[in-house]
Amino acid sequence: MLKLSTKIVGLIMMTIVLSCNSSVKQQKKVNSMKASQILGNSNYLAISYGGYRTNSRDVQPTIRELKEDMLILEAAGIRIVRTYNLQYEKASNVVKAINELKKENPSFEMYVMLGAWIDCKGAWTPHPNHDLEDEVNNTSEIEKAVKLANQYPDIVKIISVGNEAMVHWASSYFVQPWVILKWVNHLQKLKQDGKLSKDVWITSSDNFASWGGGDTSYHNKDLEALYKAVDYVSMHTYPMHDTHYNPVFWGVLPEEESLSKEDKVKAAMLRAKKYAISQYDSVKKYMLSIGVNKPIHIGETGWASRSNGIYGPNQSNATDEFKEALYYKAMREWTAQKGLSCFYFEAFDENWKDIVNPDGSENYFGLFTINGTAKFALWDLVDKGVFKGLKRNGNPIVKTYNGDKSLLMDDVMVPQIKSLQEH
Repeated sequence: MLKLSTKIVGLIMMTIVLSCNSSVKQQKKVNSMKASQILGNSNYLAISYGGYRTNSRDVQPTIRELKEDMLILEAAGIRIVRTYNLQYEKASNVVKAINELKKENPSFEMYVMLGAWIDCKGAWTPHPNHDLEDEVNNTSEIEKAVKLANQYPDIVKIISVGNEAMVHWASSYFVQPWVILKWVNHLQKLKQDGKLSKDVWITSSDNFASWGGGDTSYHNKDLEALYKAVDYVSMHTYPMHDTHYNPVFWGVLPEEESLSKEDKVKAAMLRAKKYAISQYDSVKKYMLSIGVNKPIHIGETGWASRSNGIYGPNQSNATDEFKEALYYKAMREWTAQKGLSCFYFEAFDENWKDIVNPDGSENYFGLFTINGTAKFALWDLVDKGVFKGLKRNGNPIVKTYNGDKSLLMDDVMVPQIKSLQEH
């Protein structure tokens, strides 16, 4: 009996040692991953994350709520979250929440693309000056980003200078490319001087047109210099918006009129995917034309599930959960095939974005509702049980429409028939 007990004890001790070694190896792996290893890696899905749960950003999500969200996203296969600014405490608290989760569970893995918001002088006033920058705000944003990146080098892997900060339709705040270039060069200099990890990648996340893929009015020497300064290009593409503004790809073609409702929608969404790819191709073409060849990743793309405005029923008929799911899966498949990261917009619905119009499309880009219900794009994950035991706002993660696809399809609108529009 003594010999048997000794053997059992030995086996237990060996199991404990192996378990500890495995945990240490996992921790070392999590801590040593670089942006260059994460971006374009299909095992590291990316997403844009706001996380606000009320109709005002003055109500900041708590650390507990942020941890709740990070666990839900990790269960969904997400490993990189993108934040947007540092003037509110939410972004820094996202990093802190991840840090706490890693302490609680060494195998928990989540990284951050940290956004530093960039404004022009007089931004958000009746008289913005787009030729000058808001140096006080911009300096503060960059300094906070550097501080967080240095404090949490195992979590913050990317710093993005500005969000749609150069595109001209951002009329309340856009800046000229020299402003973004100035701060990108500043961050790259900090890396050279050892004041910021050389493994942190620096970019700017902007519309495809701002990166030279559209109107030639964006082409200038500062943009060329910016291409040379960033570690990679983070571009945005939104076919959903162009179902109204430039619907060259949208609608039911004459040869599709005899198809079923579902197949008509699928055909239109396939063209939407190809439209997004064409914008990626246009950015790459411009980049190569100026003698630069760097990675391009999708900093944002998404599709709203609801709208009572120009994207909704009887206008472009673009918004519902079925189309959102088709687009989400199409973009995930394409970017995985191309070896690109896609910071899909976005994780959860946020109703602060259009307070005046609760049914406005900006409030419904999430893959989850505010209360944590999984939209059609994620129903398969619910079926797999990956969200078991997880909650948001006290609610378990279940399917919209009670999981009844026929009810969901009742709300799906077919795009306008092209032949009727032309007459």
